[in-house]
Amino acid sequence: MKRKLTEGSVGKAVLFFSLPYLLSYFLQTLYGMADLFIIGQFYGVESTTAVSVGSQVMHMLTVMIVGLAMGATVLIGQAVGAGKWEEASRTVGNTITLFMVLSVFSMAVLLVFVKQIVTIMATPEEAVAGTVSYLTICFLGIPFITAYNIISSIFRSMGDSKSPMGFIAVACVANIVFDYLFIGVLGLGAAGAALGTTVSQTISVIVSLFVIVKRKTGITLTTENWKPQKNIMSGLLKIGIPVALQDGFIQIAFIVITIFANKRGLNDAAAVGIVEKIIGILFLVPSSMLQTVSTLSAQNIGAGKHDRARLTLRYASILAVLWGIAVSIVMQLDAEFFIRLFADSDKVVMLGSQYMRGYVWDTMLAGIHFCFSGYFCAYGWSGISFIHNSLSILLVRIPFSYFASSYFSDTLFPMGLASSAGSALSVCICLGAYIWIRNRRRTLME
Repeated sequence: MKRKLTEGSVGKAVLFFSLPYLLSYFLQTLYGMADLFIIGQFYGVESTTAVSVGSQVMHMLTVMIVGLAMGATVLIGQAVGAGKWEEASRTVGNTITLFMVLSVFSMAVLLVFVKQIVTIMATPEEAVAGTVSYLTICFLGIPFITAYNIISSIFRSMGDSKSPMGFIAVACVANIVFDYLFIGVLGLGAAGAALGTTVSQTISVIVSLFVIVKRKTGITLTTENWKPQKNIMSGLLKIGIPVALQDGFIQIAFIVITIFANKRGLNDAAAVGIVEKIIGILFLVPSSMLQTVSTLSAQNIGAGKHDRARLTLRYASILAVLWGIAVSIVMQLDAEFFIRLFADSDKVVMLGSQYMRGYVWDTMLAGIHFCFSGYFCAYGWSGISFIHNSLSILLVRIPFSYFASSYFSDTLFPMGLASSAGSALSVCICLGAYIWIRNRRRTLME
């Protein structure tokens, strides 16, 4: 399970660590799409809508859990890089204690307010009952969803990105099998989709626990390590909370922009929805770079190898930029081909192509600030990531999207550019913060 990320070629380390992470994200995307695809084969639009709305809520919660787990990734990674296995064990024990308490508390609160959440999501009346059933079952499974993400974070912080890929692969296969069983054979509808998701996550957690027991990880979990320690708990929350809030804020911004599109009419709404799905796939690379930089940099920082941490940022940024340029050029040349995979309407294809040609540049720009965010988090400066994302959303993404939606009624291209412009602001802030930090360090060393 352990892999030394503080020695050897930095470029190879970035590449070989990020590839399994990228595949994990891809499998997770397929995992989320399976519910919608399978229920669409057996039920009508009401059940499909219920699963769609419920999936949006669960995606937002999962993203925030992953963000909060960044504290564990960084602290464990720093301890492993420094060879402090006792400290790593205490951090793992405290991480498990903290997240299990938070998951049970969150489950209880969300179950109480499940109907209010469905109302806030403006769920169509016909899909309300199905959405409530879906979310109720998924909320009951929150401890297992949390456990999977925490265990995966622990593996990755120790340099192992392959095992979590295996865990999500197990969950993906199990989810498809149980979806067909619960939805197709037993006829449980949206509740069956939620049950399939929850059971498959539970199986994935059981498999991951089995792997932990069988492998020599270097981590020992004694009773003492489970006891909350103030300095560790505060460190986990200091890094994790800003990232979790930032990720939640981003998801809310996406929902707001979707509302702007919905008000323009059915064709615009469909076009934006299709592009968001495609962009979600294109963003797998920037997202994997964020986690790669945070993990590799954390281990190198723990080992006192700050130059390697900077090299990690550089190589990951180069890969993200190359990917962003490549997909942007492809979409400029023939965005219609990709939109037509999801829509037959010429109007939707035209609008979706306009939106994509403006939005796709965000893949490159977001790739850059994602890498910087990973680097800042590795040093425990997650507040910088929260600040630049918040300013981007409040000052550019939402107001520019509203302006473009209101004053460019015949095209979605300016609305797509609003997201890219928001990331451009984030890149400027990240570069400014990075330069200021480096100059301040040099001044202190003189």
